Amino acid sequence: MFDKQEQLQQIQSGLLDGEQIMAVYDAIGVGTGFLGLTDRRVIVQDKSFVGKKVAITSIPYTKITSVSVVSNKSWAGSFFSSGAIAIHVGTHSYEVEFRGEHKSHHVHNVILHYLTSNK
Repeated sequence: MFDKQEQLQQIQSGLLDGEQIMAVYDAIGVGTGFLGLTDRRVIVQDKSFVGKKVAITSIPYTKITSVSVVSNKSWAGSFFSSGAIAIHVGTHSYEVEFRGEHKSHHVHNVILHYLTSNK
């Protein structure tokens, strides 16, 4: 599953031997370009650096401490009423917003799977 061919190709170009892509989702909002999920790590493109610099950050599942659904709504409705998640790595958090709540739901569930199966 992917939103944009060029983002998929960027992820493909940096894969490790035997690593498999699960999804590459375009992100919306300031700073973030896309988020990729592989069977080994989360890959986030960050466009928020000074001077129009771009970073591709790899986050091994073993380094992620938690994953959150981010919402400005009350929790009275669906748990996944938002298209945004936050990935917590130590004291740093990566917040990523997607077009559509199904993408945030998928990303959350994949990360949660690796968090609970690797501990």
